[in-house]
Amino acid sequence: MPTVILYTKEFCPLCDDAKLMLETLQNKYSYHIEIRDIHTNNNWLEQYHLLIPCIEINDKTLDASELDWHTLEQFVQSYLSR
Repeated sequence: MPTVILYTKEFCPLCDDAKLMLETLQNKYSYHIEIRDIHTNNNWLEQYHLLIPCIEINDKTLDASELDWHTLEQFVQSYLSR
């Protein structure tokens, strides 16, 4: 089963929304969600601290500046339908 990675942190309402959207899309697409708290890894913190929530599939990312329902579904569909 493919994995979708969600980079997040505690007390982040936008991250909570992204997680809920990903969980909702699991009804349509089959994947596992891996939650990564950026405060548990210095590399993640350095790379994603201004971008969270950030979603990664197959080394491609969608960050908070691009994240909405339509864009997320297109992103999931394009990288998980191959």
